[in-house]
Amino acid sequence: MDTEQWLAQYDKRISEIAARAEEAGARLRQVGGTASSPRGEVEVRVGASGVLEDLTLTPAARALESDELSRLIVDTTRRARHAAGARVAGISAEFFGEGPALEVIRQHLPAGAPAPRNRDEDDYFANPEVTR
Repeated sequence: MDTEQWLAQYDKRISEIAARAEEAGARLRQVGGTASSPRGEVEVRVGASGVLEDLTLTPAARALESDELSRLIVDTTRRARHAAGARVAGISAEFFGEGPALEVIRQHLPAGAPAPRNRDEDDYFANPEVTR
C-alpha cells in the first residue's frame, strides 16, 4: 500500500469515527429517564445527568403524609435516574463497545429505588419508619 492509499484510508476512518461520535453525542443529549410511583401519585422526569426536569403530583398525592410523599418523590427520582443511566450505558455500548470506559460508566450508574413495602395500618403504627 502506498502512502496516498494509507492516508486516504486513515482520513476515511477518522471521518467515520467523528461521525459516530457526533451521532452518539446527539443521542446522549436526548437521553432522559422517567418513573412513576407504584400507585401513580408521583411522576418524575430526569435528564441524562440525572437532574430533575419535571415533577408531577397527582391528586392522590394529597392524601399522603408529608414524610411519605417526600420519600416517594426521592425513590421515584432514583428510579428515573437509574433508567437514564442505563440508557446512557446502552448508547455508549452501542457506539463504543465493551471496554474500560463502559465499565466506568456502569460502575457509576445511580442505584434504583428500594422496592416498595406494602404495609397495612397495623404494621405502620407498630413499626413506624424513621427516615432522616
